[in-house]
Amino acid sequence: MEIRDLKGVHSAREFVWWYNGHPDGRNLDPDLKNTDTAVILGQGNVALDVARILLRPTSELAITDIASHALTALEQSSIRKVYLVGRRGPVQAACTAKELREVLGIKDLYIHIKETDLKITPADELLIHSIYVFAIYMLSFFMKEEMKNSRIHRRIYELLSKAATAGPSQPSSGQRELHFVFFRQPDRFLESYDKKGYVSGVHLEKTALKGIGSGNQIAIGTGQFENLSCGCSFCFGNLMLTMLWNCTVMCASCRIVLKSIGYKSVPVDDLPFDNQKGVVPNVKGRVLSDNSGDPTSIENGLYVCGWLKRGPTGIIATNLYCAEETVASLSEDLELGVLASTTRLLKLGRDGLLQILDNRNVRVVPFSAWERIDKEEKRLGSLRNKPREKLTSWEELLKVAGSE
Repeated sequence: MEIRDLKGVHSAREFVWWYNGHPDGRNLDPDLKNTDTAVILGQGNVALDVARILLRPTSELAITDIASHALTALEQSSIRKVYLVGRRGPVQAACTAKELREVLGIKDLYIHIKETDLKITPADELLIHSIYVFAIYMLSFFMKEEMKNSRIHRRIYELLSKAATAGPSQPSSGQRELHFVFFRQPDRFLESYDKKGYVSGVHLEKTALKGIGSGNQIAIGTGQFENLSCGCSFCFGNLMLTMLWNCTVMCASCRIVLKSIGYKSVPVDDLPFDNQKGVVPNVKGRVLSDNSGDPTSIENGLYVCGWLKRGPTGIIATNLYCAEETVASLSEDLELGVLASTTRLLKLGRDGLLQILDNRNVRVVPFSAWERIDKEEKRLGSLRNKPREKLTSWEELLKVAGSE
């Protein structure tokens, strides 16, 4: 994708930090007033959560723990339409059913999905029907995850299909809208004609699915392009379709595009790394010395967890299971004596770590200090009928953490 440094283009991570009260995101200041439409690139759980925040009534958000500065901005927001753009189809959507149900359950929300996008291919059938996957599972233990994924994909497809047919064919006046745009990938951001340096839309390429074996499909570009603009889009109701080789289009002003199209870990110095997968090669959390997958090439005493271990997949519960697996490997190695010290010197442990941090002038916030922060946020929240009022600056957090 061609990258241009245009104002109004933000990463979804920054936006999530902004409304969740992360100190590093409090000054993001997204422009929600000067356009009625936001474009979100991606259809995973983070993308859905961003769409939910933009479209959910602020009266409902007001009793959550959303950051106060974000709530104020959302109360003044002009956003009424959100487009979720994905490279593949509804069968391959990267979200989970729980998060999808939450956004589809927003009150008085118009949902639009093109009927043609809901047509499934034979390869899609293989993915969403567990009989096929079960047969493979019987042949290989490692297909257990595929079986679980099949149920997830089937449920997501069912939810999207129901949402596409349950509501009216057109939105009512003033109704908030959520448009799922499948089989499109971003090519470049478009700059505003009347406001230089600002985004005015996204240049999209149509995609098609290509089978790569075992029922898996990837999106490939077709060489056909469209403009999706914040304020106008393609052939949804009274919106405008643009095929760039046939005509031009006048686009309404656009101010916000949010990128939620994946994450890839970066190598750590002197640590084995699989650049293609973006993970540290491992077996159940035990780091391997190379990418061969050979379980005998284990780096004793070295372990990995989370996205660096398995890639950017899953939800919080997935991380819990991932951590448990790594800790189980570590515990097993301890019991077997694999981690026995090669030196008789006494290791300093926690005290030694604290000494190193102190030498580097790193301030440590212990759990007891976090508890003071937690208590203060809950106290402030109770004054506003909220679960908590988040402290959104490092100064505030450290001040409360240091109080006795």
